[in-house]
Amino acid sequence: MRSIVLATRNPGKLREIQRVLADLDVRVTGLDEAGGIAEPEETGQTFAENARQKALYYARATGQWCLADDSGLVVDALGGAPGVYSARYAAADCPPSAGRETLDHANNARLLRELAETPEEKRTARFVCCLALAAEDKILIEADGVVEGRIAREKAGENGFGYDPLFFVPELGCTTAQLSPEQKNSISHRGRAVRRFAELLKTHLTRT
Repeated sequence: MRSIVLATRNPGKLREIQRVLADLDVRVTGLDEAGGIAEPEETGQTFAENARQKALYYARATGQWCLADDSGLVVDALGGAPGVYSARYAAADCPPSAGRETLDHANNARLLRELAETPEEKRTARFVCCLALAAEDKILIEADGVVEGRIAREKAGENGFGYDPLFFVPELGCTTAQLSPEQKNSISHRGRAVRRFAELLKTHLTRT
């Protein structure tokens, strides 16, 4: 069985990807099992660039294949923000030691403030996910996924994480935080990217 380190300490993200890759002959673990590896500086201007940087960095640090994603929310009325800064959009409003839930709450609060005067028809947004799998010396596979929606005026739902309580999918009539994990994986940006990645990985494993 091939071991793959997922470049995250976010348990929600780890669970989502483990579910999609469950049928493949791979074991996916998070960074919490890899020891105290310092985080790399993310200097990419796009999600794809950051995914490649992280995948190569952690592959070299662990000596294993590493799967990294960079994903986030792109809001049209904010000129594409928060974009690559999605996870730390409101970091300045939080103490340095703030955990993921505190940051998520602050990020959502900032987004609502900045869109307070934005009419419904201009609250369009999309979640974007770019994945990169790396060995120590090269990128092996890349895949991406996108889901379109709009930003709700208040949070709804208890599932998911990040901006899920505010990301409303018109076709479903609810936010992604109101979906079950299985429903969310079927339509989410990360679910789409990981399913595409799984197809490519299956082919790659048969050749190695």
